[in-house]
Amino acid sequence: MSDQVAIKIWGNSQGIRIPKNILEKLGLHVSDTLQIEVIDDSIVLKKTFKHKTFEERVAEYNGEISICDYDWGEPVGKEIL
Repeated sequence: MSDQVAIKIWGNSQGIRIPKNILEKLGLHVSDTLQIEVIDDSIVLKKTFKHKTFEERVAEYNGEISICDYDWGEPVGKEIL
């Protein structure tokens, strides 16, 4: 994929606009944060890690969370029971 963008004045800074098809392909939205790096003669933008909310995590399991006891085995030391 190779698109061209122009650097434009944006307030007291300069900026570029990222085409919609690229945003959609990467799942980026308004106000998302990107990491910017300069590597050789390239500007590299990377998605930053985003913590999920509890609601987002529950939604990944269709709203169902099963809670079960885990058998750690017999005590082998000075565990508090």
